[in-house]
Amino acid sequence: MATHDPLASDLVDLAQVYGVATEYWDQAGELKLVSEATVVAVLAALGVDAGTPESRAAALAEADERPWRLIVPPVFVTRHGVGGYTWVHVPHGAPAFAYVELETGGRWELAQFDRYVAPRVVDGLLTGEASFIVPGDLPVGYHQLVAGSHDAQGTAPLIVTPYRLELPVGVAGHVNVGIQAQLYAVRSAQSWGIGDLVDLGDLAMWAATRHGAQYVLVNPLHAAEPVVPVENSPYLPSTKRFANPLYLRVEAIPEFGGVGASARTKIESYAAKAKILDDDGLLLNRDRAWENKKAALELVYQVPLTWGRKLAFDTYRTREGVGLTNFATWCALVEVYGSDWHEWPRSLRSPQGPDIPRAREALADRIKFYEWLQWQLDQQLAHAQLAAESAGMTSGIVHDLAVGVHPDGADAWSMQDVLAQGISVGAPPDMYNQLGQDWSQPPFRPDRLAELGFAPYRDMLRTILRHGGGIRVDHVLGLFRLWWIPEGMNADQGTYVKFDHDALVGIACLEAQRAGAFLVGEDLGTVEPWVQEYLADRGVLGTTILWFEANDEGEPARPDEFRTSAMASVTTHDLPPTMGYLAGIHVTLRNELGLLSVPLEQEAAEFAEALGEWKRRLIEYGVLDAAQSADPREVMLALHRYVRLTPSLLQGVSVADMTGQTRPQNQPGTNREYPNWCIPTSDAANKPILLEQFDDLALVGEVLEAAGLPRRIP
Repeated sequence: MATHDPLASDLVDLAQVYGVATEYWDQAGELKLVSEATVVAVLAALGVDAGTPESRAAALAEADERPWRLIVPPVFVTRHGVGGYTWVHVPHGAPAFAYVELETGGRWELAQFDRYVAPRVVDGLLTGEASFIVPGDLPVGYHQLVAGSHDAQGTAPLIVTPYRLELPVGVAGHVNVGIQAQLYAVRSAQSWGIGDLVDLGDLAMWAATRHGAQYVLVNPLHAAEPVVPVENSPYLPSTKRFANPLYLRVEAIPEFGGVGASARTKIESYAAKAKILDDDGLLLNRDRAWENKKAALELVYQVPLTWGRKLAFDTYRTREGVGLTNFATWCALVEVYGSDWHEWPRSLRSPQGPDIPRAREALADRIKFYEWLQWQLDQQLAHAQLAAESAGMTSGIVHDLAVGVHPDGADAWSMQDVLAQGISVGAPPDMYNQLGQDWSQPPFRPDRLAELGFAPYRDMLRTILRHGGGIRVDHVLGLFRLWWIPEGMNADQGTYVKFDHDALVGIACLEAQRAGAFLVGEDLGTVEPWVQEYLADRGVLGTTILWFEANDEGEPARPDEFRTSAMASVTTHDLPPTMGYLAGIHVTLRNELGLLSVPLEQEAAEFAEALGEWKRRLIEYGVLDAAQSADPREVMLALHRYVRLTPSLLQGVSVADMTGQTRPQNQPGTNREYPNWCIPTSDAANKPILLEQFDDLALVGEVLEAAGLPRRIP
């Protein structure tokens, strides 16, 4: 990124008010200045005109006066045991009151305290500010603040979050080793070409009973488009709240038993077609799998529900409310008008569109079908978690939360007033992605989240955590700040926008506490040191990837230098599996795709030097025999043994490492240039491996034993 001239002071002041960075430190420790064009465009996405000195002056004045037009803040978020104070705006000289309506019932009066703030004239009325103490011993939960004077009163959500999220009893105090899987790639003989939720339960059962694993971490299970072509990336979903029906096992739906002979024959035909991989036999084909599975699901949907099952379905729909209705409506409209809602008739381009009621009436059965799919997913997720727990896992299924959503998807359609328009999020340049990354996802607007009491965020977390023992938050730094890229600009031309991390992290802790789950933050990349300290203080575990761990001397970190409060593993989905990494695929592939900013020879030499340092460290700690240091298989096993020496409370081994796979699932910085997220679980020769074959592959047992999960004899 080029260094730019300093910005005008009024633009800097305005950017600071809205949390927009005008400079930042990159991963190499170099201070970067943000261009005026970027800052102005980002402020515009926040509804602020910063194009001229006059508009900036007006925007600063408006920002200063806006809170005075409110009786109470839009939302008040605090930490249990800390408390604080809230302001209440009333006519100057008028008495003020404030109290809290507790989530569980009852009322808690707030005491006023003397804190002088000069009154000011707002819209012709002299307005004063009263201050009230919010005590630290308010119970954790979602409450309501009520305040005002005489007949004028205001309300706002008052959210008390846990001081610290304590680890569940089964996790705290000792190392938990688990499996890390891309579920769509872990297929069985029964799944329809894509790994599904029954496969997830079976994987958990196998990992627990055969090897004593304590959890299974899966990729985001968020929903994609309801029609082909479907998005391959689980990190670019249509919605983060609801799940992908591609993961349903048709035969596990109770109503499947009531399917007639003719329909059953059709379903068997659909299943056979869905199980075919791409023409070369080496790639997954989501479009083929979904087209056939959807046709089968429509046949099962026609089977009438029993009285009890109908009650359960109705209860589910009531619980999920308008969020489910909007999602299902979007799905039904996509079938008629296509996947990009920006091209729909103008009257249907938002849930508040004038023709939406008529469309919902006309498409009522299709809307109900998509609600029914989500109900089935909710039940199969519950069964997968039950299978994991009954097999002895302490945590069971650990879910993954993507950073954002597809710009043409359901959330972008239903939450246009909450998501920033004309902006996508990504990452600035770093050592692995030297041109930066553009993830093409619209971010939440921090101001709108606060105005809504963080309701969209709360609802999403609650839905995901309902059936799981933990959640991994991808790019957890996004709860603190996100790299915003204005439309039409390159990934390296963005800037950071701050979020209310106290609120976002606190609410995540609250929802996890209520679910009896833990939180893991993927805190890799350009990280300010205080962020990791803050997360640790809140009880959020970090993420440790062996290849990225270095001590203060720049050497490979020793085992005791790894963080205790972290999920540690050798690799991650954004790197090749370990056998591929040892072969330097991450270097040669990026060179082939034009993603290197330095000559290939230089990048290869730097990797060889780094790998040599790691091998010396492995030999030093006795996990690798020097005579075997040229054998990639032995080095891979040694790397997993090394992670086992660390104090990290959660440790994971990827399915791809277990089978010796070399092809990466994802190459950051690419879209169609590489078949991201389409690689089935395979062996070192790229031969697909099914779940039932895991016990037959010697390497599986060797890797798991090296990771601390030796084979159990039945």
